[in-house]
Amino acid sequence: MIATDLRTGVDRLGEMIAEARTIVPFTGAGISTETGIPDFRSPGGLWSRNQPIPFDEFVASQDARDEAWRRRFAMEETFAAAKPGRGHRALASLYKAGKIPAVITQNIDNLHQASGFKADAVIELHGNTTYARCIGCARRYELDWVKSRFDSERQAPDCTACGEPVKTATISFGQAMPEHEMRRAAELSQHCDLFIAIGSSLVVWPAAGFPMMAKHAGARLVIINNEATEQDDHADLVIRHDIGETLGPFVGN
Repeated sequence: MIATDLRTGVDRLGEMIAEARTIVPFTGAGISTETGIPDFRSPGGLWSRNQPIPFDEFVASQDARDEAWRRRFAMEETFAAAKPGRGHRALASLYKAGKIPAVITQNIDNLHQASGFKADAVIELHGNTTYARCIGCARRYELDWVKSRFDSERQAPDCTACGEPVKTATISFGQAMPEHEMRRAAELSQHCDLFIAIGSSLVVWPAAGFPMMAKHAGARLVIINNEATEQDDHADLVIRHDIGETLGPFVGN
């Protein structure tokens, strides 16, 4: 069913939420755009300005590492200013009510944690950009430390423990997906009765496979996204309206 108008979609979504025992949300960049964080693919998105730097290029080239960190620090004000939007707060309300065990997200902005989810209830398939890790020994570094070294040495720093490059704790193109998070996401997808994909184009695999995994396991599937996706025909409900307006009524419920 494709909701013909916002009210119809919100009413039907409310019925499905009320009937569900276990809800698993799957969020993409679209849930964060109302917070001021641009998405990736749309006109004006991050990739329209800069093509992503593949992981192998980051590892092989000091220039690539310098550029990656230059871009990250250029976005710091945007990330630092972002606060959870209505979509984040609605999901946090359902989490606190015991309807949602955890959220699966493609986002790297830490806004689910800021909205009230415990850290271990946020399954970050693409990592987190609010801190850094050594790609060798996985030692954690805070961004202030990286920025200080970057400014003083005029280049991206290496790990003080093992000498390998330090990178934002995100998953880049060509980098292996996190095994633990992928396994948890699969388990959740297979054991829910309502799966809600929110603000994702559902084109980045293997993450885009979780909605259909849930559907095949017997869950109802809802897709909330401004644009059509390739999985809309399989969904029980499709809402192509603003995410904040769609989920806003569920904040605090």
